[in-house]
Amino acid sequence: MDEFLPILAIETSSRICSVSLYISDNLYSEFSVNQKNIHSEKLFELINKTLESLEYSFDQIKAIAVSIGPGSFTGLRIGVSAAKGLAFGRKIPIIPVPTFEALALQISNYLSKSTEFTICNSVNRDELYKSDFISDGENNYKIKNDLELISREDFIIEDNSKLVFGDYKNKSSLVSIPSSMFIAKWAYLFGKDLLTFDYDYLEPNYIKKFVARIKQ
Repeated sequence: MDEFLPILAIETSSRICSVSLYISDNLYSEFSVNQKNIHSEKLFELINKTLESLEYSFDQIKAIAVSIGPGSFTGLRIGVSAAKGLAFGRKIPIIPVPTFEALALQISNYLSKSTEFTICNSVNRDELYKSDFISDGENNYKIKNDLELISREDFIIEDNSKLVFGDYKNKSSLVSIPSSMFIAKWAYLFGKDLLTFDYDYLEPNYIKKFVARIKQ
């Protein structure tokens, strides 16, 4: 994947809007804003700031990695739409990155090998996104149980020693989404087979269908 470096990475699956320029583990830049409903306003500002910090121009970008979910319906749509527009203008590929797997990669870098852990994020008052992983040393992980949508009532931690990450209890949890740097790093390590120029067919992985709610 070296031929697709540097990678510009976009993470908008939560209230945090984050952008990275990834050249290597030792050379990257990342800027984030943690504020609700500002993705459309701040995303391109963060992209420009990220590029300027390493004195790169957009013409030097070889690929765009974008977090595709699960997560915020609006945030994911903004991130994927921005990636499509930028990639189309430069005729460069997009690498769609599964949000939970990028976070699993990030978490695994701080755990000993063979440590089991769960990522569980809130969807709404009644439902959760959940997936189980096993750390497999630095820069790797294994999926134990695939990503699924479950009810809060069905989520029971039987073992108090089990590691659980995510915002299922606390919406302010910072260990619930990957940094944009790990979106880029996941794309570099595992994204070769997902790389695409078929922008029209790229859609966020919402898992749960969006249903508009009308206030009574």
